[in-house]
Order: sequence, then structure tokens, then C-alpha cells
Amino acid sequence: MSKNLVEKIFEAHVVEGRMETGNDVSLRIDQTLTQDATGTMAYLEFEAIGILRVRTELSVSYVDHNTLQTDFRNADDHRFLQSVASRYGLYFSRPGNGICHQVHLERFARPGKTLLGSDSHTPTAGGVGMVAIGAGGLNVAAAMAGEPFTLKYPEIVGVKLTGELPEWVSAKDIILELLRRVDVKGGVGKIFEYFGPGVKSLDVPSRATITNMGAETGATTSIFPSDEITKKWFEAQGRADAWILLEADEGAEYDDVIEIDLSELEPMIAMPHSPGNVKPVSEVAGMEIQQIAIGSCTNSSLRDMKMVANILKGHTVAENLQLLINPGSRQVVEHLVESGEYNYLVDAGARILENACGPCIGMGGAPPSGSVTLRTYNRNFEGRSGTKDAMIMLASPEVAAVSAIKGVITDPREFGKAPNIEMPDRFVITKNMIIPPLPPEKAEKVEIIRGPNIRPLPEFPPLPEVLEGEVLLKVGDNITTDHIMPAGARILPLRSNIPEISKYVYSGVDPEFYSRAMEKGGGFIVGGENYGQGSSREHAAIAPKYLGIKAVLAKSFSRIHRSNLINFGILPVICDTEQIEQGDFLEIRTALRSGISVFDRTKGEEIPAKHDLSEKDVEIIEAGGLLPYIRRRNKA
Repeated sequence: MSKNLVEKIFEAHVVEGRMETGNDVSLRIDQTLTQDATGTMAYLEFEAIGILRVRTELSVSYVDHNTLQTDFRNADDHRFLQSVASRYGLYFSRPGNGICHQVHLERFARPGKTLLGSDSHTPTAGGVGMVAIGAGGLNVAAAMAGEPFTLKYPEIVGVKLTGELPEWVSAKDIILELLRRVDVKGGVGKIFEYFGPGVKSLDVPSRATITNMGAETGATTSIFPSDEITKKWFEAQGRADAWILLEADEGAEYDDVIEIDLSELEPMIAMPHSPGNVKPVSEVAGMEIQQIAIGSCTNSSLRDMKMVANILKGHTVAENLQLLINPGSRQVVEHLVESGEYNYLVDAGARILENACGPCIGMGGAPPSGSVTLRTYNRNFEGRSGTKDAMIMLASPEVAAVSAIKGVITDPREFGKAPNIEMPDRFVITKNMIIPPLPPEKAEKVEIIRGPNIRPLPEFPPLPEVLEGEVLLKVGDNITTDHIMPAGARILPLRSNIPEISKYVYSGVDPEFYSRAMEKGGGFIVGGENYGQGSSREHAAIAPKYLGIKAVLAKSFSRIHRSNLINFGILPVICDTEQIEQGDFLEIRTALRSGISVFDRTKGEEIPAKHDLSEKDVEIIEAGGLLPYIRRRNKA
């Protein structure tokens, strides 16, 4: 029987469950990654499990988010992460080495393997044929301890690519076109598998851009085949031994197929405040902009940086804006320096930032108030830039670079002939910024270094039979984890201190939420469709739990956030929330194996409700979360 690519990899990794859409399946995880904004908590959770050494084939701790060190807290976290890596057998990518997804693609990704990362853009590695999935830090901690990762077997959607991209159109326009069609929740419960003759026209960095930003559709992951193009890239990276041929069988079937003719695409742009709000650049050309930012894990590869450098060559950034550039890795920078293309960026007046996430997560680079900022990043949620009233637009490096010269949003097809860039036959291999694991006999002598901002993980009680409380907040559709738990230079350093970071839950939506939650002793949150989309940050579940949130009632949930709620013992309830109002007093009976009942005491009404919890989910919530569930099972 012909099999698609996802089926082949899942079959080799499923340890429990049937591969049927909607069924729970548990996957063996080969590799894990964390970054410093989520990793500190993940390793506190790993320590709490009580395993002496990671049990994966390979695990890597990256520092790429909290690199703006305005005080001791981020620096302390980095020392903690390095000592944890030495103690428990992980690779450690030092600050300044690069963005986790770019570096992992260069140095560690392997076709046919599974990767679980505590970052929603972990699917980047799908560009070389991995099943790479973003998850909460606790799920990653459990995977490092040897636990399988459980998810609902997704629909496999084939994305058939035909034709070739026209001049000035690139991979960013492909994924923006997909987002234009399916929007930010059209990928929930699905994996996008790319196939067709158009795949052969895309190099590995282009494929990685597409799989990276596929996260914005809500998809479980996205994946490309590992073919002769992948092989050439692995050989150039000095990792030919990591490559295998891995493609869908001829005649492989999919649950659905989306066809994209690459030759018909044009430069695209995502308008505020959603990655799914996409239209052609030509429709908004001429709009003045005050800032342009090029980079992030989506568009910081050598291919993208070479394109930008050669567009800027001989030009100067327009006087009405600033251009920020953050390359993805040391390898990228070394190549630009070696080729002289780095000088093109400097001479044009670009501000070149550290090889880190930077402005993408509001870690510096905030635009002026009331401004328009054009970015090659993956998210344009309101306030994510660090400036609440800034208008963020997303586009390709080509659009961004040409617009930087012109001072207004510009369709690059009006700029003349596109540069012809050449990728190296052999990449500069930078290994000195990655510290390998210590052998066990040395590792056991390592002392974990903890700064004063690193607090122990709070303990959470088991689920009671009845949940009672007030609706503390009601929000609408497509609430993101940025809404729930903001990022940025002020808040991210608190990721290892739950009591402190909890003060910022929903702070941008309702500044009184924290004080109300503390005064009422907790309660409930009510949302709409696709509650919790966006980042994998589990703090959007831990911090509300710390404030006493017992359940979230919504019409539907995003995959990762739903899992994070379960991991920390918060009940995700599915119901029509139109009639529930903030301030209503609810009673929820939690006989989860027989059903669920929600009674609005304020209105005297029963609210039809359900849950979609598996047997394992029920056991986790009843135990109070994934950590007590694992501890209980290990004792048994």
C-alpha cells in the first residue's frame, strides 16, 4: 500500500495507539530542543521528574530569546541552563550562536526523525523531512525523561506545488498564500505535507521558511520530502551521513489536497493584526513605513541574507525609516563576512543586531508609537512588537529590502531585475559555540547554578469533583498566548519566577485581571474560537493556574495551548460561550468519564458543554497535571 511521508515516519515512531484521524497516538521522540524563554521552566520540570540524564538520542538547550541583559535575571538563567546541560547530558548553544531553529537545521536536524521543541516554530526542521512538533515545556521535559509524546493523529493534507516561482517571489509568498486560503485556524488538527513537481524548485532554506510559518495556520507541523536537494544541502553542511532519501510513495493518498501553482504567485503581505490577513503587496504599495526588520527564525537564513545584501548593494536606507537585520546564526554571518556581502548591509545603513530572536518577540527594536513596521517575521499580533499601537505587516525579505530603499511599501517587481545569488558548495562549519554533553562520570559532579530569580515550580492540587467560581474575564475569538502572557524585554526575564510573571497575565487586555483574580481566589476564563493560538509558551497556562484559574470555557482551542492547560490541571471546556458573561458565577461538575455539566448560577441556566479529553488526558487532569501524573505512574 502506498504511504505518504508522514505515515512512514509515524509508523516508525508510534509506541501506542492507532494511526486513525482523531485517535490518540503516542510517539517516541528522538530529539528535543528548548530556548531560554521556555527552557528554564522546562528544566525545572525535568528536575522535578527525577531523571538523572536525558534519554533522547539528542537534546539541545539554546539561548536565543532573552539575550537583552538589562539586569542579572537573563544572565542568571543562561548560567542555570548551561549548568543543567552539563549535568543532564544536553548540547548547549551559547548566547549569540544563533536562533534555535536555524542552528538546529544546520547542525542537528535529520530526515525521518522526530523532534519535540518548546517553541511553536519547531516545525522549521520539517524542511529537511523531520516530524518536528512544537509543544509546551512540560511535554518536552517528559520527552527528555523518555516519555512518549501523545497527540491526536492528525489529518494529513497534501499541498501540491506545481510550476516555479516568478522573479521576486519567494518561499514567504508561498506560505502567505496558504495562510490567505486557510487562515490562522485552518491547520488545526492537520499536518501539511508538501509534494509535487514544484518542490524540486525550492532549496532547503526556502522549505524551512514554509514549514516554520506553517505554525501560524495552527497545524501540528509541516513537512517536505528529503530528496537530492536535501542531500546536496547536507553535504554542504558537512553532514552527509545524516541524510537519507525519504519521500512519499507514488500514489500516496491524503485526507485532502491543496494545489498551489507557484508560477501564478505574486509578492504577498500580511496586514495587521493577523498572519492570516493576507493580500497582494501591489494592493498596498506606496504606504509609508517607519521601520523595517529582517530576520527571525522564518527568514534569517544565508539565502535570505544574501538576497537582502545584494538588493541593498549600492543603495542607502530611506531617511524616513530604520532598517534592523538579525541574521539567524554565526554560520550565516561568517559567510556574509567572507563573501563581502556583510559590507553591503553596513554600507546601506542597516542596524545589524545579534544572531537572536530580537524584535520578533519584542526583545528590543520596538517601533515608534503609531507607526507602521514591515517585518519578515512570522507573527504580527497587536502589541507583540513592544509598541501597542504600531501596525505590523509581514512580507518577504525581497519586499522588505526594496521597501527599505524606497521608504514605502514597494512591489519589488517594479525594482528591476532581481539579484542572482549563489549558495556555497561548502558551508563554514561553526561548532565552537556549541558545548557538547559531558560524559556521565563528569556530569554527575556538576553543580546546578541558580540565581535568585529562579523559583521552584509551584505544586498544584488534584481536580476536585466540583469547580465553583466567578467568570473573571470574557474574551473573543483568536485570543493568542501573547494576549494571555505577554512577551517583551520587561516580562520575559520573569519566565523562571511564576509568582512574579503571574502579575502580567492578560495585562494588555485587562490591567485589573491580576488583582481581580487574587481578590476572588481564582475562577474561570471564557473565550471564543481558537483560544490560545500562537506561541507554545506554557506560562500562558502555568501563570493562570497559579492565579487560581480552574477551567477555561471556549468554543474551540488551539492544539498546543489546550495541551498546556491539561498539563497544568486546567480543564478545557467546549461550549457555546455567547450567553456567559463576565461576572457570572459558574458551577462545573467534573465527572469527566461520564460527561461534564456547567451551571450558570447567576442566570439559573444549564449550559450545554462537553470535553474532548482522552482517557490519558482525564487521568492527567485528575492528578492535577502532567508532573504529578508522571510521578504517580513512576511510583506504581
